[in-house]
Amino acid sequence: MTPLDTPRLILSPMTVADAERVAAGEPADGARWAPDYPLPGEMRAAQRFLETCAGTGDPTPYGSYDVRRREDGVLIGGAGFHGAPDEKGHVTIGYGIVPSARGMGYATEALRALLRFTRDQGIASVHGDADLDNIASQHVMTAAGMRLVKEDALLRYYRIDWDGPTAQA
Repeated sequence: MTPLDTPRLILSPMTVADAERVAAGEPADGARWAPDYPLPGEMRAAQRFLETCAGTGDPTPYGSYDVRRREDGVLIGGAGFHGAPDEKGHVTIGYGIVPSARGMGYATEALRALLRFTRDQGIASVHGDADLDNIASQHVMTAAGMRLVKEDALLRYYRIDWDGPTAQA
């Protein structure tokens, strides 16, 4: 699969070899990782990707993506899907940008690329969530066009529907 491109980013589908390095926190020789990459969430996502590959095969295009700055090729985070679309055509997304690259709009840009991709693939709905105190992530989802649909004691839940709003989140 070809990468998802944005004006400032390249989102490349993660390979098994990529995921093994991220899960271990050990870049390949010559790899260009931001100094604070990978985050614990990226390491968990890489491990989940490896478990999926071992159990049911490579989930691409509904797997994990490396997020690199176009200008210098540095890996600054990850974005992707928690799995293939369900029977209703819904997917769940996640993303993370390292602290050294936050506040520059990269997370919103990466999320918008994933949302465009899902719409182009005929996905009906995209879901995401953020901790109650993670205001930045909540702003990212809102800026990308997702809407708050519910909240519980731990999380705020967001979604975007391509075929119009539905009654249940």
